[in-house]
Amino acid sequence: MKRAAFSFLSLSLGISVLGAHRSTPIAASKPLPARPLERAAGSLARALAAVMPRATTTLSTDAGDVDRAALRKKVRREATGTYISDILLERDSSVARWPDRHGVPLTVWIQPRSSVPDFEPGFVTQVREAFEQWDALHLPVRFSFVDDSAHAEVHVRWIDHFDEPISGRTRWSRDDDWLITDGNIILAVHHYQGELLDEDAMRAMALHEIGHLIGLDHTTDTLSIMAPRVRVRSLSDADRATARLIYSLPAGPLN
Repeated sequence: MKRAAFSFLSLSLGISVLGAHRSTPIAASKPLPARPLERAAGSLARALAAVMPRATTTLSTDAGDVDRAALRKKVRREATGTYISDILLERDSSVARWPDRHGVPLTVWIQPRSSVPDFEPGFVTQVREAFEQWDALHLPVRFSFVDDSAHAEVHVRWIDHFDEPISGRTRWSRDDDWLITDGNIILAVHHYQGELLDEDAMRAMALHEIGHLIGLDHTTDTLSIMAPRVRVRSLSDADRATARLIYSLPAGPLN
């Protein structure tokens, strides 16, 4: 079975302001609309019109064949308050997500100690709290922490800094059905110019990276944790609503 790998980068813009971008110049340089949520309906319509044919087709999943036209109607109906249109435009109308785990959580190992200068055990606590914020949504994918890295499906590790202006990187792979099969997060203790990330910034960076881990992409909504330039420290209503919508859809292309 063919697997595709994806990598997400988080850009450091200073001690109190974080940002993120994928490793594409278009995503990094795209201007941010001033009122993105008010434009969500128009963006969704353009996304659906551009990449989703109107013909009724079916999508094969573990649960059987799904009417794709019905899925498109569902997305239109439930898009308000989300940034699903940004994700569909970025992913060519496809949804990537972890499979339903049926109550079995993803096991997560967070590196408990590091020889990196200025590393604080409190960073581990902040990353755990970030996972718990996402876990509180009760998505079909949940998290539990393990002490043995060999028994973990997701690994979070520390480095001193990246050699480019980023502070975090998430990598995951998917199978042919667009189901995510594995993922890992790397977080830097220092910005690339040497400044130390404080604990609030570390938690925000972890929230952003975990969003990528579960299948979210960037949004033009500047008040959300998944914005390319992160200026918030907790999940927004749009972050929650978008994740819930993604996990109510089957993985794969909707066209």
